[in-house]
Amino acid sequence: MSEPNSFDIQARCSQSSARAGIFWTPHGQVETPRFMPVGTLANVKTLTPAHLEAAGAQMVLSNTYHLHLQPGEKIVASAGGLHRFMAWKGPILTDSGGFQVFSLSEIRTINDEGVIFRSPHDGLMIHFTPERSIQIQNELGADVIMAFDECPPSPASREQVLAATERTYRWLERCITAHQRSDQALFGIVQGGVYPELRQEAAQQLTKLDLPGYAIGGVSVGEPAELIEKIVKVTTPFLPPEKPRYLMGVGTYREMAQAIASGIDLFDCVIPTRLARHGAALVKGERWNLKNSPFREDFQPLDETCPCYTCQNFSRAYLSHLVRAKELLAYTLLSIHNVTELIRFTQRIRDAIFRDRFSEEFAEWLIPSQSGKTLEEVGFSDQDEP
Repeated sequence: MSEPNSFDIQARCSQSSARAGIFWTPHGQVETPRFMPVGTLANVKTLTPAHLEAAGAQMVLSNTYHLHLQPGEKIVASAGGLHRFMAWKGPILTDSGGFQVFSLSEIRTINDEGVIFRSPHDGLMIHFTPERSIQIQNELGADVIMAFDECPPSPASREQVLAATERTYRWLERCITAHQRSDQALFGIVQGGVYPELRQEAAQQLTKLDLPGYAIGGVSVGEPAELIEKIVKVTTPFLPPEKPRYLMGVGTYREMAQAIASGIDLFDCVIPTRLARHGAALVKGERWNLKNSPFREDFQPLDETCPCYTCQNFSRAYLSHLVRAKELLAYTLLSIHNVTELIRFTQRIRDAIFRDRFSEEFAEWLIPSQSGKTLEEVGFSDQDEP
């Protein structure tokens, strides 16, 4: 076993920048490329840790902002840390709260010191700084913690994006100083909006700090889906090849395949559980609405090739019935399948990279989208689930 927080590359694609590797953490390994389910409030909605393990999950996410508001990092720390609190034995990553604060545009103020916002729970004013975000994450105890960043909106002027990108770097320096735990890997976040030169400059600046890993943030916030590929493609070459690379908030087949082709290793998104709560299933990259009438008398599994508990035991007709009846079991069964679906997709890509067949076997997903729509418009936006 390698040292915790290290990354070993095991195979490379000869026709792209895709690679397969292992990211080692204090709570186990993460085989990359890999989709990571989002458990904002220390749970992946409607799923137990046993469900996640059966789905093939290796690392899950929680959110600093939401856990600070409820139940509070002191309670989590008193429980023995996030792993014990949520009974998840594998690796955990906590987001810094920067994206959530960005989404509170009507009730927050940003300055160089940090962000002041009104709690949506009780109306109290809260001051989040880089130091406070890191302190909270140190108490939560995740394996990977994220630097506190400013996520500019889309669209935004170059001046606005430049200011946010420069502030993100200054905040990262403060995060590094504040970080107190050697067993937690601190990842920096590359911002820069849709401006290639800002992305490249930010990536070059961050890599000089020699962090355990790097993330690309500020995508999936309103820009057309096809722009995500361009952002990733111009940014990734400037990130250290020997460190894990994480694309935040993206989890569709096409976006993940294209990002993997550029050298990205890790992904997260709330897509699988959010769609499940709307009665939708992800099947071979397509979104199926189980409320549609053809499913009422369709007694096939969602996907006969899927090994998940849902597909092995229940029919489309039964799932359609549960969705129409608003039975809570529908959300669990659809979440089990949807999470398994996205993890299996990245597992299949990993296998193809080892066989050097990635570009051939996943060619249909490497073709750029021409829809001109944002991920939110096509039902695949990423927002944390309070």
